[in-house]
Amino acid sequence: MERQGRKKEKTEQWNIGHRNRKWQYAKQQNTTGKNAKQKTGNVRNTKQKVRNSKSRKRSAVYDRGRKADVTVIIPNYQGIHYLEACLKSLYRGSLVPEIIVVDNGSTDGSAELAAKLALQKAPSLRLVRFSENRGFCAAVNEGIRLAKTEYVMLLNNDTEVDADCVKNLYRTIVQKKDAFSVSAKILSMQQPETIDDAGDLYCSLGWAFALGKGKPRRAYHKASKIFAACGCAAIYRKSVFETIGYFDENHFAYLEDIDVGYRARISGYENYYAPDALVYHAGSAVSGSRYNEFKVRLASRNSVYLIYKNMPFLQILLNLPHLVPGFGIKALFFAKKGMGRTYMEGIAEGIRLSLSKEGRRQKVPFRSECLGNYVRVQMELWWNTVRRITG
Repeated sequence: MERQGRKKEKTEQWNIGHRNRKWQYAKQQNTTGKNAKQKTGNVRNTKQKVRNSKSRKRSAVYDRGRKADVTVIIPNYQGIHYLEACLKSLYRGSLVPEIIVVDNGSTDGSAELAAKLALQKAPSLRLVRFSENRGFCAAVNEGIRLAKTEYVMLLNNDTEVDADCVKNLYRTIVQKKDAFSVSAKILSMQQPETIDDAGDLYCSLGWAFALGKGKPRRAYHKASKIFAACGCAAIYRKSVFETIGYFDENHFAYLEDIDVGYRARISGYENYYAPDALVYHAGSAVSGSRYNEFKVRLASRNSVYLIYKNMPFLQILLNLPHLVPGFGIKALFFAKKGMGRTYMEGIAEGIRLSLSKEGRRQKVPFRSECLGNYVRVQMELWWNTVRRITG
């Protein structure tokens, strides 16, 4: 950014000098009223050239091959079938970012692949290796801390980005001064004409859900505010993490993106959806399927913990008439899939986590100055329940 600033300053100085030279020339050559009118025209034209030059400078940051003030963080675990294609799609982009791959103790050769690519692409690609699987949250937190840029983008290893994806996410978050995050439009890699996620919502039933899932690609084509960005592919303003905290590693995985987006909302920040930032997602590359014992247990546990963390006690009581049937419906849903016991065990784990010393330490303290934000969030929770029920 400093380099761009120096270039802009140098260009503006040249334009000013150029304008002064043209003014002096016009003054020497034109003395009559007619010539004075010509002098004015020259100055006006020069001013227009200065404006055009500034406009070109502002747009230059988005030119192909230039690097942005953004670091892409890719948490990797056993991603040998996807990681190389993911990285290559980033390097083909119109805006090439810094990249940090954080490996969670992979044994399939994907970490070695990333190390090889890091040697080829250094210093724009950096590899960090954990000796064990510490979870999504620990991996992305490490990447965020190491990033030296103002913005960080999280990207799953089983994705491929469109050529303008990073550019469009970056441009949107720069323009939205109140934004904590901007979520991409995520399409199914197997069915590119089908939406996988167009931003995430959370409702008073205790459910988080992806907008547009399963709908045609042409749907959700307008930019909008959302409750939280999907951590599969989203850009974040790094400085906000210093205010609201990083991803909660108690989650390990699942609903951690809703949690951090919720905390940002309490503090008065917004989360947005950018439909022109396209990402193709394989989906469930690590867990194996959309519904499985591992995912159901963690998601149900974290759904309880999410409520405890972010809602003051009175807000929990206010939402209880919705939360009880919401959890009941989920229990019946998973019982039909043969995972009812797993779901209930996850609920019990969530209660224990919430009551534990570590869980209580992570609870978001109520701040009276944020009362208006709590009210706005609560109104949105009710409205999102209506949206979820009505489809």
